[in-house]
Amino acid sequence: MSEITPDLVRHLAGLSRILVTDAEVVKLAEQLSLIVDSVATVNAAVSGDVPATSHPIALSNVFREDIVEPSLTQAQALSSAPDSAEGRFKVAAILDEE
Repeated sequence: MSEITPDLVRHLAGLSRILVTDAEVVKLAEQLSLIVDSVATVNAAVSGDVPATSHPIALSNVFREDIVEPSLTQAQALSSAPDSAEGRFKVAAILDEE
């Protein structure tokens, strides 16, 4: 059990410039004790030779082989375009640039 006393709560409230009632002091002392005890429990559970992990299950990326296959020529790709210029698709400007 942690040592979060009502006096410590009053002291912390004073440092924070927070006005607390006696009922709030008692409630906060209980809540803060629970938080401190919970953190201590977690610390105890992970102490020792447990390596830090970013993910509990090892992951690996699955990629297919990059194989060059026949595709459209530039002219074929642009043949159905509503508008093209200099070998590129031509679209309306979307930014207010001059």
